[in-house]
Amino acid sequence: QNSSEMPETITSRDAARFPIVASCTLLGLYLFFKIFSQEYINLLLSMYFFVLGILALSHTISPMMNRFFPANFPNKQYQLLFTQGSGESKEEIVNYEFDTKDLVCLALSSVVGVWYLLRKHWIANNLFGLAFSLNGVELLHLNNVSTGCILLGGLFIYDVFWVFGTNVMVTVAKSFEAPIKLVFPQDLLEKGLEADNFAMLGLGDIVIPGHWALPFPYSLKKNTHTYFYTSFVAYIFGLGLTIFIMHIFKHAQPALLYLVPACIGFPLLVALAKGEVTEMFSYESSAEILPHTPRLTHFPTVSGSPASLADSMQQKLSCPRRRRQQSPSAM
Repeated sequence: QNSSEMPETITSRDAARFPIVASCTLLGLYLFFKIFSQEYINLLLSMYFFVLGILALSHTISPMMNRFFPANFPNKQYQLLFTQGSGESKEEIVNYEFDTKDLVCLALSSVVGVWYLLRKHWIANNLFGLAFSLNGVELLHLNNVSTGCILLGGLFIYDVFWVFGTNVMVTVAKSFEAPIKLVFPQDLLEKGLEADNFAMLGLGDIVIPGHWALPFPYSLKKNTHTYFYTSFVAYIFGLGLTIFIMHIFKHAQPALLYLVPACIGFPLLVALAKGEVTEMFSYESSAEILPHTPRLTHFPTVSGSPASLADSMQQKLSCPRRRRQQSPSAM
């Protein structure tokens, strides 16, 4: 069980390339929807995200569900092992340990998956979307503010261009029947759970600002949460402003147009007021796992069940803080 492994760190080069890769992917999807039948594309994507969604949701709810199992629950351990070669040249491809509790979580997630696959219901879509968002924030890591500024700045231009400059973003968002967005029923009071008029928020508008808040969770190692909470408030403000402008102009809005200035500007103003601008941009958070932001390891490519991994993290949180060395990693 490899519970000390840190998430993959996003480098400055990765951050600079991300908007370009995202643009190529977005344009490719747009052309696919224009050239090929939308029905068959969405069928293929539905099956793909059906599998990914079940795994992501199971991984997300496993630590929480572990609290609801009785102490005498018959919990058996299992191991899924897939190797290549034989003898001394044998190489492990997949080595994943899990238990009965994880199978229960997988079964519950499968029920949501079938519900999504058959009905495409907005609640099932949002459950998968939230699971993808949590896993996205968990498995990738921005270790400093400068890299975050590069990433947010590039995606700011990306979002504004593809929403205001073309109809590509809106077309893909409306055509793409997959849990890559959260949907909010605007006719919930009239139609209840059968609502069909939705506002949408892309998962990127959740995950990217989520990464931004993590480089300084302990406010430059001063054991306060000032910058983290400032970024949190900034996100709420930016998203609220997005919704307000959308209702005023009756047009789809690039959320990052408002989120990026808020998420960068609010912490920067706090740093200016406290005289910590230089310290803020020189801060590196990759040297240790901070106790109030425990992180699970990669899923499902490492051995160790999510539930048992959560237990081990709880045990570590009860011990005195100690620094861990991080092995260099790149995407």
